[in-house]
Amino acid sequence: MLIRKLLGMALVISSSLLIGGSAIAEDVGHNEYMTACAVCHGQDGLGNGPLSYYLTVEVPDLTTLSQQNGGEFPMLEIIQVIDGRSGIRSHGEADPSGLMPVWGDRFSDTAKEDVGFYGAELVVRGRILTLAEYLQSIQK
Repeated sequence: MLIRKLLGMALVISSSLLIGGSAIAEDVGHNEYMTACAVCHGQDGLGNGPLSYYLTVEVPDLTTLSQQNGGEFPMLEIIQVIDGRSGIRSHGEADPSGLMPVWGDRFSDTAKEDVGFYGAELVVRGRILTLAEYLQSIQK
């Protein structure tokens, strides 16, 4: 029953994103960014958030990711970095600085309480994808 409910929710969300959904996805991604990322990366993504001054590593400018990648936004890499659970240039334990949170774990921990283990993974992937799409939208 829970799986059916989750799949229904996922279908509604994905349908709404496909039908005029760019604006919706960007708004959701912007909200996620402001909640999870802006404190370090800044409201504008330039790496100048209020906590950046207290960190021992330089906080990257997230508006130049495409420029640094030959003009192409590195979507898969960004998703993996935000998630942080794969170990591929992630943050947390695999990050030499150890400063950036592993958002995949954080998002999953909060979602498990509401939708269980498998549903939480759907929620995590959705939240990370909206963040990555928002970052793509702010490229210079």
